[in-house]
Amino acid sequence: MEDVTVTFTRDDEIEASVLIEGLPGIGHVGKLVTEHLIHELEAEKIGEISSIYFPPQVVVDERGVAHLVNNEIYRCDKNGLAILFLVGDFQSTSAEGHYILTECYLDIAQDLGVRRIYTLGGYGVGHLVENPRVLAAVNMEHLLSEVEGAGGAFEGGGMIVGASGLLLGLGFARGMEGVCLMGETSGYIVDPRSADNLLTVLSCLLGIKVDHTLLQQRAEEMERIIAKIQETEEARGREDLTYIG
Repeated sequence: MEDVTVTFTRDDEIEASVLIEGLPGIGHVGKLVTEHLIHELEAEKIGEISSIYFPPQVVVDERGVAHLVNNEIYRCDKNGLAILFLVGDFQSTSAEGHYILTECYLDIAQDLGVRRIYTLGGYGVGHLVENPRVLAAVNMEHLLSEVEGAGGAFEGGGMIVGASGLLLGLGFARGMEGVCLMGETSGYIVDPRSADNLLTVLSCLLGIKVDHTLLQQRAEEMERIIAKIQETEEARGREDLTYIG
């Protein structure tokens, strides 16, 4: 098996000007947004990526058939904008693999004509956030005002780990514009509320309208679950107090 194998499901020529990456990360924020866009924009699956740098396991489907783990590439056209999506359940298990896989993702993007990359993720703050901000980083200075105008915020120094960061850094060397959007999240839960806010900023940057209903419903359900857990913990605390002394 090669280090990285890319399989396309279409033989005709495909082009796209934008790549959106939503691989797993903190709060699954980027993954939630990307999967929501794929669903709402009815994107078509056009390829799969498998690699020895993914975890050593297979996925067993509902019929009991095992498949090698992989990430997937989707594509759609919306208002004249051709968009690629990179989504899946896996990032590299090694530092070397992160670089090799990212170069592969960039090869695919470059071959298909991508000029701008959006990487999506979560920004862990360690506590629940009522109205999560969308923090941003760019790989070219001229993008700063555009991202701020769409609702992104900049906080200065820090690091971005994994594909979301490397796509910006390695993409710059290829002349590709890069924007990383990170929704504030506790880091403890899957966070559709943060994803919903991030989608608002991304939609503005893309110049497209997307129905938020499903994400908002998931956010409301998660908030009900959290409220119930907090209520249980508070009741348990009051019960413990009755035994003091």
